Amino acid sequence: QWAAPRLGGAGGWGRARHSSQAWPCHCPRPSLSGELEGIRGAGTWKSERVIASRQGPHLRLAGEHGGILNFCANNYLGLSSHPEVIRAGVWTLEQFGAGLSSVRFICGTQSIHKDLEEKISRFHQREDAILYASCFDANAGIFEALLTPEDAVLSDELNHASIIDGIRLCKANKYRYRHMDMQDLEAKLQDAQKHRLRLVATDGAFSMDGDIAPLKEICRLAEKYEALVFIDECHATGFLGPNGRGTDELLGVMDKVTIVNSTLGKALGGAAGGYTTGPKPLIDLLRQRSRPYLFSNSLPPAVVGCASKALDLLMESNAIAQSMAAKTQRFRSKMTAAGFTISGQDHPICPVMLGDARLAAVMADDMLSRGIYVIGFSYPVVPKGKARIRVQISAVHSDEDIDRCVEAFTEVGRKHGALP
Repeated sequence: QWAAPRLGGAGGWGRARHSSQAWPCHCPRPSLSGELEGIRGAGTWKSERVIASRQGPHLRLAGEHGGILNFCANNYLGLSSHPEVIRAGVWTLEQFGAGLSSVRFICGTQSIHKDLEEKISRFHQREDAILYASCFDANAGIFEALLTPEDAVLSDELNHASIIDGIRLCKANKYRYRHMDMQDLEAKLQDAQKHRLRLVATDGAFSMDGDIAPLKEICRLAEKYEALVFIDECHATGFLGPNGRGTDELLGVMDKVTIVNSTLGKALGGAAGGYTTGPKPLIDLLRQRSRPYLFSNSLPPAVVGCASKALDLLMESNAIAQSMAAKTQRFRSKMTAAGFTISGQDHPICPVMLGDARLAAVMADDMLSRGIYVIGFSYPVVPKGKARIRVQISAVHSDEDIDRCVEAFTEVGRKHGALP
């Protein structure tokens, strides 16, 4: 009879991992220890709280008896634990197995992968789509495959790390324009006229600030200077726009954005996976040249099944996506009325701006003691002097959940001097 593997405890992996005997003799322990101490000393050490329940608006942390309200997940539509999504994942697991043990072009493509790619392209109203293990991989794989040393890429300075890393991998000429500054972008586009192809790359919605890229203006400049537009929609797909298709739908420029990269790991089920959708010749090129696609195992069947069901739910009704606006407005208006400064533009990412890094950390800890799970962010994740607590609203938060969060913020803010 099969038994669950033991992952720790006496005699298990846990003891060996923490023993000094586990370090190979050639491992540079002193330099690593110094590096780790430097991270702790800078106040940027990232601790991981262990969750002992499903993802959702109400969580239970390991070792804690009471439940907490979760306001820091990317579970925008609440589909991570949706019963239909879970059932679809279980069915797909039973029908198609745990995994493919292969990359796509050898023996790693099942009918469910092709079906999901078709569904993604239909949802975004594009010609084709290609799946990746994550959107980080999708961003790592597109610029190198598409751009040559004769080309140019123009990137917003606050783009996600995966876009930055993907651009570093390509040989194109690189321009960085000031955050959402259209005058600076136009100047850079003028300078880039000497290159064969120009690609403007931007997040659709920026994850640290909750602001939305001015896509109308970007597309107007791209048309004027004959450039292509690429957007990363990880914090937009599923809930921005009338049908949740993202910032290009929200701002009415779906026909002007050439390439959309996004994730299955946030609003669309929350498991894993990413994709690129756009013109079919581009997708065909990525299947031939994109290294993260060519050298990574296929997306696991259960993940494919969950994401496919999430898209079905979205395309059947826009009710879930539309519910986000009222909940977001409720939180933002009540927090502003309480005296807090909330960054961004009507996005469910609601950064509570505090300025001081220590204040953000202490307030986040105090919020947890009141049963509200939020995270403080400070330098180098955000600029110095721009520390904040990032709150994320989900469609499955109730009005009572939101009001309780605001009340806790008000109490903690007054206690620590963030409010009068």
